[in-house]
Amino acid sequence: MTRSLLLPSTLSACELCPRRCRADRAAGERGVCGATDTLRLARAALHFWEEPPISGEEGSGTVFFSGCPLKCVYCQNHEISTGNFGIDVSPERLAQIMLELQDQGALNINLVTATHYAHLLPEAIAAARAQGLAIPIVYNTSGYERVEAVRELDDLVDIWLTDFKYADAGLGRALSHVPDYPSVAQSALIEMARQLERHGGGAARADGTWTRGIIVRHLVLPGHTEDSCRVLDLIWDAVGDVPISVMNQYTPNAAMRAAGGELARAVTREEYERVLDHADDLGFTQMFWQEGGAVDESFTPPFDTTGVLERADAR
Repeated sequence: MTRSLLLPSTLSACELCPRRCRADRAAGERGVCGATDTLRLARAALHFWEEPPISGEEGSGTVFFSGCPLKCVYCQNHEISTGNFGIDVSPERLAQIMLELQDQGALNINLVTATHYAHLLPEAIAAARAQGLAIPIVYNTSGYERVEAVRELDDLVDIWLTDFKYADAGLGRALSHVPDYPSVAQSALIEMARQLERHGGGAARADGTWTRGIIVRHLVLPGHTEDSCRVLDLIWDAVGDVPISVMNQYTPNAAMRAAGGELARAVTREEYERVLDHADDLGFTQMFWQEGGAVDESFTPPFDTTGVLERADAR
């Protein structure tokens, strides 16, 4: 595949994400995402709390990238998304991490918020494949992606695990500080679905875990069920009966608790059931949902650089 966006040379005026802030990351300038040209990771470990086709019993090999193009005020991963906590590593080390996770029994390599480092993925994934990586690549994204970037990831990504956060652009502006979330997310989703169709649709192992597919996630926010229902409308209008994951795990962070208002509380059972009912009414036939008690900080793993550095005894 010919790539023009996912090239390290583009970092002199970075336009990897829809913000297109044109920061000179190659010269050490930080983009809106908080990243320079140096790869930074916060954690690499097995994760057991993704949707069942992703985590299965063995776990998903999650790699958490530091920084984020979005600035969600309620973010549960704020230590890494805005605090940029992590360790600088080379693309070669990223390839090694993928192989180490495979050796630990991971069902897949789950790249969490890699949008602003997507220019490094072709080389790192190719290097890992050449050394024996044989499990699928999951691209775990906020949904705020340029169509061009999604298109250039086509032959690298096996499973798209994408958010669709807002239907109201004003809500996206207020809560994530981006002006155009719904239209951007819908366009990116359409391209993801097109790619999946071109590759023959979803595929799974005998145990039901996926090797190819797409899941569209939506986190229900307290006080915003009307927008959640409209998000489902946009998903249906864009790609039809796609697998969706409707989550009730919203947990107010310290900033939201201090600010008060709707986002200082959890989602009620009634709010969550209203959104699930709307999904049923639309006709979604494959839906993942969370049982009561899902609101728990255990859904946020400890960002302690586990698995990022090479162990001394591995040399």
